[in-house]
Amino acid sequence: MYDFSCENMKDLKLGSIEIATGKGLRFLLGRCKALEKLCLEYVRGLNDNDLIALSQSCNNLKSISLSLDPQYYHDDFRTAFTDNSLKALALSCPMLETVELTFADCSPMYPSEIGFTRKGLVALIQSCPIRVLVLRRANFFNDKGMKALSSAPLLETLELVDCEAITNAGLGFIVHAPCLINLTLLCEGVTDVGVSKLAHSQKLESLIIERCCCVSEQAVRGAARSVQYSESVSHSELEKLFMSS
Repeated sequence: MYDFSCENMKDLKLGSIEIATGKGLRFLLGRCKALEKLCLEYVRGLNDNDLIALSQSCNNLKSISLSLDPQYYHDDFRTAFTDNSLKALALSCPMLETVELTFADCSPMYPSEIGFTRKGLVALIQSCPIRVLVLRRANFFNDKGMKALSSAPLLETLELVDCEAITNAGLGFIVHAPCLINLTLLCEGVTDVGVSKLAHSQKLESLIIERCCCVSEQAVRGAARSVQYSESVSHSELEKLFMSS
């Protein structure tokens, strides 16, 4: 709540801290008029009002990265933000290009532990010029979401990690995304059948497939100009998964 100047700050990253609900961060975000990049990693004490304050003030926001785990909100056990936050971003952040969402300790058996829904995320993508979308352990996102992404006019890069509801059908939809050239998959629900659809489209410049137990090395050959295939997770991805666990 200190009165300091942050109107010219363009990049803000906060991680593993606890903030009193309704104080501090909301005040800060409401004053960052020039903010272009925001990264919040497991910050406790947040709610929709914080991101609503951000969207109302930070019209220049280009990139947002959220790493979230479920907490108790009165009688509700879920991650901090809901579709109300996504709606606020969609309405007030016309320059938003990069969205990265990471979820930890959220069970696939209980998708409601994630405050976002497929419809909320799709609405954001349809409203903003999203070029890069990264989803890690987004249990709420499924093949219907992939179908909606297939019409995203500017989406160039898509990364899906441990999104258990994504199957071959989703890959069949995403090949129709007009600008998609970079795809990363670490999803056990896809097989050679889905990858063959990517290969047939001949649209990808880069394809990374790791830890997809039902995808063979032979299937990924020729699926993109640059192909990276591994039956195990890479060191860089291990670091990401470790940080989110």
